[in-house]
Amino acid sequence: MSTTDDHRMRFGIFLGPEHKPSNNPTWDLERDLQLIEHLDKLGFDEAFVGEHHSSGWEIISSPELFIAAAAQRTRNIKLGTGVISLPYHHPLMVAERITLLDHLTRGRLIVGVGPGALPSDAAMMGLDYSSLRERMEESLEAILALFSAKGLIDRKTEWFELRQAQLQMLPYTRPHPEVAVTAVISPAGAMLAGRFGVPMLALAAATDAGRKVLAQHWEIYSEQREKCGHGPGNRNDWRLVSVVHVAPTREEAERQVSYAIEDAGRYLFRDASFLKAIYDSSGLDNNASILDVFRASNLGVVGSPEDVIEHIERMQEISGGYGTHLIRVLDWASPRDTFDSYELFMREVAPHFQGSNQRRIENWDSFHQSEGEFQVALGAANKRARQRYEAQTGQ
Repeated sequence: MSTTDDHRMRFGIFLGPEHKPSNNPTWDLERDLQLIEHLDKLGFDEAFVGEHHSSGWEIISSPELFIAAAAQRTRNIKLGTGVISLPYHHPLMVAERITLLDHLTRGRLIVGVGPGALPSDAAMMGLDYSSLRERMEESLEAILALFSAKGLIDRKTEWFELRQAQLQMLPYTRPHPEVAVTAVISPAGAMLAGRFGVPMLALAAATDAGRKVLAQHWEIYSEQREKCGHGPGNRNDWRLVSVVHVAPTREEAERQVSYAIEDAGRYLFRDASFLKAIYDSSGLDNNASILDVFRASNLGVVGSPEDVIEHIERMQEISGGYGTHLIRVLDWASPRDTFDSYELFMREVAPHFQGSNQRRIENWDSFHQSEGEFQVALGAANKRARQRYEAQTGQ
């Protein structure tokens, strides 16, 4: 169940997106917007949108622009950058765009930040991939200073400079929109999030390597928060990501993802070392199906509502508890089956963790157990009504 008795567990998506390069890009982007519209109507809490500049698969280069479009089509769902690659942008520009988007969304913005996921992105910009984490830290520090400082800011690093800098308007959300830092495998993300007192976003939570460090990340995060004067962290603010596709039965779910799992797997398992580790640990034959490889990868679950509930409960147990589960979106089922999967998730999986059906179940159990008594009362009422009618009509 949820991490605390009074917390309503939240659910959302993490949209790369991941579409095969042979697709029509205009239609892929439209489908992504339609998906977020659909999730908003279903009652999902959050949708994170990625930033990538290469590979041909993840084709949203500006999550801010995409979120601005999605905000006009939705009413309640929070929209997050998943994530802004801070080393690719001057921090003043990032802070200004966040502020503008915070106003345009009326406070529905979440700012996910990271160093940049694809080495090919950094290579095109002539950046040393190994230095991106340090640049991200410098950028985030400057951005938070721009949000909170009352005066002008002067700051200089080897890659950016702020001279008498100040945002020309304050964010809609005070002091600023929620900021979340990615924490993958290394402890760097957990340390940085703890240092600034902001939540963590665990992108690799469902991988074998990611699961092994979840508890450690929370310890590092908590120690850094205390050390930097932010007080204890709240597990309800922690977001974990895994892959989920749900259908009425496991067999039906597996049939649905077979629609394009071969294409999706090409990108999902593109890392040769990661793929080798799956084969080594599982004993799978090199000719195993992509579905078998996915099962062995532990990246998520394809199955029935009961399978998905078990998967999320297992992640709660391994992590020690977290507040938001984000579904990594893969383009491996048909558009119709994809939409139906999210609807079934909200109908039969989410209530288990949110307690939204608890009173309904209690009422039905009580009603059902007392049905015999109700039938007796109903019969007595009908008999009395008949007697009154006969008395009044002389029949």
